[in-house]
Amino acid sequence: MKLGISTFPTGDSIDVRVLGRALEERGFESLFVPEHTHIPALAGTVTPGGGGVPDEFRRTPDPFVVLGALAACTDRLLLGTGVCLVVERDPIVTAKEVATVDLLSGGRFLFGVGGGWNRQEMANHGTDFATRFALLRERVLAMKRIWTDDEAAFHGRFVDFDAIWQWPKPVQRPHPPVLVAGNGPQSMARAVDYGDGWMPIAGRADTAGDFETLQKLAADAGRGPIPVTVFGAPPRPAVLDGYAAAGVDRALIALPSAPEADSLRRLDRYAELIAAVA
Repeated sequence: MKLGISTFPTGDSIDVRVLGRALEERGFESLFVPEHTHIPALAGTVTPGGGGVPDEFRRTPDPFVVLGALAACTDRLLLGTGVCLVVERDPIVTAKEVATVDLLSGGRFLFGVGGGWNRQEMANHGTDFATRFALLRERVLAMKRIWTDDEAAFHGRFVDFDAIWQWPKPVQRPHPPVLVAGNGPQSMARAVDYGDGWMPIAGRADTAGDFETLQKLAADAGRGPIPVTVFGAPPRPAVLDGYAAAGVDRALIALPSAPEADSLRRLDRYAELIAAVA
């Protein structure tokens, strides 16, 4: 099992370029960064975990700009979105951004996608919360068409365009892995339907049951095993060993937003876990 890091970069936290180089030096496999174009200024908004909206949600920069910078200053680190809010994005523009980062990084991009949770954030983008997962599916399928076809067309309920030309194509063929985020049977079904991996949140997925259910769904659909990336894994050896034993491919340890010195000290502690779970 590989170990990566997920973090909310902000203007007050460690410079992502310093962070990327530090992760490579310590042997981490990947770095995932999130996306929120904004957070609506509404009192009482809570996250899916039940708490208020943390300050870093308001302050995180654009993930593709961040990953482009990381592509330029790292050589081996895999670069992921955790997660890209495709339901708030134009799929043609996003397809080009994905392909561009994959090109600049030499094929190191991992495309984590999700339906999101903030109703008003989506509404500000013109997205209906009730149909967000159907929209997500169509936009992902449309992007796959753009990445793989020289003349790409797509005609669906939410996405509709005649033949287009778009380059660059991604370095990874047929395209970068699409990791579908979420928890529970419906998110597993979405991963099997149009994803290349499943990305559940740690603590909301059962290592014994959910992962077996995922692979049964994949087998029933005529697919091979679906890779699993656990998001926000705690840096505890016993928990990580459990994930590894259950066949998890990648665990992403959450790195709190903090200044450089604090972040590097924490990474030194996390790095001790790499050999233990390899």
